[in-house]
Amino acid sequence: MKIRIKDNSIRFRLTQSEVSELVRNGIVSSFTEFVDRPFIYTIEKTNDTTLSAAFIENKIVMKMPEAMVEELVSTDIVGFDGQAGVVMLLVEKDFVCIDNTMEDQSDNYPNPHLKC
Repeated sequence: MKIRIKDNSIRFRLTQSEVSELVRNGIVSSFTEFVDRPFIYTIEKTNDTTLSAAFIENKIVMKMPEAMVEELVSTDIVGFDGQAGVVMLLVEKDFVCIDNTMEDQSDNYPNPHLKC
């Protein structure tokens, strides 16, 4: 799972297996190991109707409605957005990059802009 934070916006990008894990287990999580403690970022499936998020200690928790999770896995929808206070939220599928990258993209979604 990738996370991008810029000012008051947070974007989570999920690979195919991470979306499957979210459907199956109701949660997907990742972390960055800092010297004194990890920075954790998580998406939890909820019964809510809107995308929301909270920052508690060293953890960002994005709460994603079950209906959105089901649409993400079963349709061509790329992602969903929402807001938590002044923070804009976005959860989306992680597509294979069009330009060259050294990153392993074997689990990313096929990019609809690439001609295979």
